[in-house]
Amino acid sequence: MTLAQLSKRLEMLEQEVERLKLDRQSEPDPYRPWWREFAGRFADDSEFEEIVRLGREYRESLLPTNSSSRR
Repeated sequence: MTLAQLSKRLEMLEQEVERLKLDRQSEPDPYRPWWREFAGRFADDSEFEEIVRLGREYRESLLPTNSSSRR
């Protein structure tokens, strides 16, 4: 192989390695828990806070209201 051929081959290999690195970054980490991808997604979201409030209100409405049943 000539020096020009080696140089061209090296350039092609470097480009392929860079492409593989980029592909690897887009894949999910198999050791990272799935829920980590979503954690914090709704931070400081007023609509989500309202959803949480309404859900809590609904769940509390299902609790018995008779105070003697809590004893």
